[in-house]
Amino acid sequence: MADTKKTGVIFGINGPVIYLEGDPGFQMNEMVYVGEERLVGEVIGLTLERTIIQVYEETSRIKPGQLVYGSGAPVSVTLAPGILSNIFDGIQRPLSEIAKTGGPYINRGVSVNSLDTEKKWSTHMMVKKGDYLLPGAIIAQVQETRAIVHKIMIPPSLEGYVLEVAEDGDYTISQTLLTLQKSDGSEESITMTQKWPIRIPRPTSKRFPASRPLITGQRILDTLFPLAKGGTAAVPGGFGTGKTMTQHQIAKWSDADIIIYIGCGERGNEMTQVLEEFSQLIDPKSGNPLLDRTTLIANTSNMPVAAREASLYSGLTLAEYYRDMGYHVAIMADSTSRWAEALRELSGRLEEMPAEEGFPAYLASRLSAFYERAGMMQNLNGTEGSVSIIGAVSPQGGDFSEPVTQNTKRFVRCFWGLDKSLAYARHFPAINWLTSYSEYLTDLAPWYTDHVDKRFMDYRNQVVSLLTQESSLMEIVKLIGADVLPDDQKLTLEVAKVIRTGFLQQNAFHKDDTCVPLEKQFKMMEVILYLYKRSRSLISMGMPMSVLKEDTIFDKIISIKYDVPNDRLDLFDNYKDQIDQFYDNVVARNA
Repeated sequence: MADTKKTGVIFGINGPVIYLEGDPGFQMNEMVYVGEERLVGEVIGLTLERTIIQVYEETSRIKPGQLVYGSGAPVSVTLAPGILSNIFDGIQRPLSEIAKTGGPYINRGVSVNSLDTEKKWSTHMMVKKGDYLLPGAIIAQVQETRAIVHKIMIPPSLEGYVLEVAEDGDYTISQTLLTLQKSDGSEESITMTQKWPIRIPRPTSKRFPASRPLITGQRILDTLFPLAKGGTAAVPGGFGTGKTMTQHQIAKWSDADIIIYIGCGERGNEMTQVLEEFSQLIDPKSGNPLLDRTTLIANTSNMPVAAREASLYSGLTLAEYYRDMGYHVAIMADSTSRWAEALRELSGRLEEMPAEEGFPAYLASRLSAFYERAGMMQNLNGTEGSVSIIGAVSPQGGDFSEPVTQNTKRFVRCFWGLDKSLAYARHFPAINWLTSYSEYLTDLAPWYTDHVDKRFMDYRNQVVSLLTQESSLMEIVKLIGADVLPDDQKLTLEVAKVIRTGFLQQNAFHKDDTCVPLEKQFKMMEVILYLYKRSRSLISMGMPMSVLKEDTIFDKIISIKYDVPNDRLDLFDNYKDQIDQFYDNVVARNA
């Protein structure tokens, strides 16, 4: 609670920014309580003459002369069982608890525990008296949800001998599980609960290079532009292009163990949709509700901007905590543009010199500090875990040259550019295969070779080549029409259409097409390229493209995504037989 020994007096208020006279003894980034209603704030500027505080709540009714109370600790999140299946605001206040007392809106100065301190968790102890524990050591396990085992760890700053240890049983998050004797002879009581400052990354032993993909079940992502576990990706796009839905699909179907979904400045109805969908959906890996391995952080557009700025760091710290247990965590940050707008508003209130388009000069460094906390790590306790960050970017008017998109491109290695013309044509996911890229391809090639097929990357490159050729040919077609093209180029256009509609386009409402295993993705590429190979040999024999299009084989290959169930990959052999039959029939008819 507030440390009443250190208090400051308000002398100025400018929206969410307040100024105190002199130096009351607060620390940089310290959490403070403002005014009679004890609004939560954070110290962001210190001089001998004045102290600057950003307030995470609405500052109406705050007046000069009111007091600000220090807490003696930085803005932190509470780490313990009970995080999963929960929904918090930007500073980890549980919205379900707030709703019980305040209704649908958050009351000013509301004070609730971040996690349930009364609930008892069935705890299995994993250490014994006399053990020497290093920082981050796992001391107990709790079945947090049906899907996830929560591992209780020693805080990263502590180590020592176990003096006393509790028996297996039911404990609250604030009860002592063991007593630790530190090297200086002092004793420390260890509970399930840790506190960690949101702006400081949790320590690790080692960072690994990218070597394994985050498999999403989305063909254009897994095959053409893969993201590594521990990697970073940006999903930029204008209004209505499908940023949020792309993130929903990844959250639902990716092979991450845990999802942290951060709604940063988004519309309230979108967060409601996430909450309702995820509670109803069944996780294909465990058979449990998807919410069992998901945490939502809702900082909607009508909430104060300062809390919006903090929400990304809160979610990131929760993700790092589960990474330390050895889990692979994926963060959906929707959207970093709203976060950058919060930075811009606060910067304006602080009267800082603006840079491009009014954003603060430190926009790039803040973005880099956020994305750099991703990675595949060896944790202090020897386990391996990862944090992958997928950040949506909402450039105004879909202009990718604006500062947030451009600076984000500098720090992410995967760029999934959404295209409004594809979205308006009902081609989803509306990711433009010509502007998107992944720098993880070289790193992940050995994994695809070992775990899927040694021809996977070659087929992928052939598919991209055909799409690139189609783009060049379409420039000619727009000028003089398709009829003047030679037949081999007409074939390229036809096969590229098969790739676009039969492979890249995906139906989120079809049971087999919403999430596609890598083996099926490979088989689909193989059949499409086999059709291209056989058709090209017919063209080289002098067959006109008009003869080839008389057959329905191209339409049959497009419908593979619906006609072949994900668990019946043996059916792909039938399609090769049909292609061979098509080839023989064309040759026989024109002999």
